[in-house]
Amino acid sequence: MSQITFPEFEYKRPDLDQLEKAFQAVLVELKEAETVNDAIAAVEQIDSIRASVSTAYNIGYIRYSINTRDPFYRAEKDWFDEHLPRTEQWRVDYYRALLDNPHREALEAHFGRQLFDSATVSINTFRPEILQELQAVNKLSSEFTQLRGGAEIEVDGKIYNLSSIAPLEQVADREKRKQASTAKWNWFAEHRQRLEDIYAEMVRLRTTMAHKLEYENYVGLGYANMNRTDYGPEEVANFRRQVREHIVPIAQRLYEQQRERLGVDRLHYYDLAFRFPTGNPTPKGDPAAIVAHAEKMYRELSPETGEFFRLLQDKKLMDLEAKDGKAPGGYCTYINEYQTPYIFSNFNGTSHDIDVLTHEFGHAFQVYSSRHQRPMEYNWPTFDAAEIHSMSMEFFTYPWMEGFFGEDTQKYYFSHVAGSFRFLPYGCAVDEFQHRVYENPDLDNAGRNAIWKEMEAAYLPHLDYSDNDHLNVGTFWQSQGHIFSVPFYYIDYCLAQICAFQFLLKDEADHESAWADYVKLCEAGGSRSFLELVELAGLENPFEDGVVKKIADRVRARLDA
Repeated sequence: MSQITFPEFEYKRPDLDQLEKAFQAVLVELKEAETVNDAIAAVEQIDSIRASVSTAYNIGYIRYSINTRDPFYRAEKDWFDEHLPRTEQWRVDYYRALLDNPHREALEAHFGRQLFDSATVSINTFRPEILQELQAVNKLSSEFTQLRGGAEIEVDGKIYNLSSIAPLEQVADREKRKQASTAKWNWFAEHRQRLEDIYAEMVRLRTTMAHKLEYENYVGLGYANMNRTDYGPEEVANFRRQVREHIVPIAQRLYEQQRERLGVDRLHYYDLAFRFPTGNPTPKGDPAAIVAHAEKMYRELSPETGEFFRLLQDKKLMDLEAKDGKAPGGYCTYINEYQTPYIFSNFNGTSHDIDVLTHEFGHAFQVYSSRHQRPMEYNWPTFDAAEIHSMSMEFFTYPWMEGFFGEDTQKYYFSHVAGSFRFLPYGCAVDEFQHRVYENPDLDNAGRNAIWKEMEAAYLPHLDYSDNDHLNVGTFWQSQGHIFSVPFYYIDYCLAQICAFQFLLKDEADHESAWADYVKLCEAGGSRSFLELVELAGLENPFEDGVVKKIADRVRARLDA
């Protein structure tokens, strides 16, 4: 098994009836274990059963993402959408058996407290009564992915998708930028009604699930689904406040500097992606050249990363180039039974190609580093901690950027740090938007768009949609996939960005020490909570008052320099 490549990985639809019988039998063994060793063995068997389902799902999902038009894997994705939610009951039953186990103290000593803290949070996220709602949400999420993956946007007689049109939005000719951006947003305008209706139904279904599980609204259930064990909405609201006070003014200054560089009277929505009058930094080479330099970069960064990147290449664990029918975006997932991650991306000739390659490699390197962690909950940390690995890897690879960007390297450094900084207000806008929506689930489509307009005013006051009727009414959020498919997964990027900036500053001061802390963080996987992992890596807690301001001041000074 260890020598084969991803195209040879076997896909077989799991027999959930058979697996459930096996699971229930082992569950009895866990509950009735006479010794702690018997209980540990039962946990390991349950892990194996759950890993087999996860493996099949991820192999199928990757192949579906690569070609959303493939009838076989599209049908398999639909099957999982309908049937996978029933395994949620397995998870809840397993967690109950852990929490109520007579050997719990010894099990905690063996596996660590985090498994039990996670179980406590997660135990109230499923009952059989919400099965139909989960199935319905999954189907809507797949429809959303297929809708976006099938986008066809015509510009000057050529057809683009939502990934491949990005370079056209970054050309020096302002009218051509406007033409491309307008064409893209016209596609969203044409599909606005369906996008709004999909989300409205998702909100209704998720609210119904929350009420059935005795939550006041979906916010509490959403946090529990995200497995947040050591902070809640209050801490997040305080973090957003600090971003509004200390980051938004600096971001606004960066946008004003961009306006001055471009020599325009106002910075319109079609100007935002064009950073420099001489053009944005772009990779110098085709995808093969980019991958070749990435291999050199990771070989020189450390023995661990060099060996791992060769593994990704040898086992064909990356699909990087944009293609028709391919799902938009990028991600990293993990195929449990093969102990291998997989990197999915859509190269389109912009600097984002390098950002994604370093970002998703950070995820992949982390999960590979913690692949031996048990139970399987520990392979990945929670999303908030996981984004530290990915965003920090973007910074650790800075010394090799010249091989990607040549004479544009300094331009890339400024653009990347400024872009990371300017992302923070947007990320907080997405998060607060979701809180407001789920706290007010009876709002209609216009009401949700009005909330987004409020978020733009608070966090993104530079935006000018005055010549785009579609965007001007508050519809930009409909392009953000996380809002639809993974509710409340977005503030994680902001929290992690503050931590990643700390790794950038530490790396500049002492690379060996910073890298050692990073590897230690990767190897820990999900064996600790978010704040415990932050402490393990020697980073400051981003929730604490003053930390955001301190990091903002230091990064601003770096940008000014």
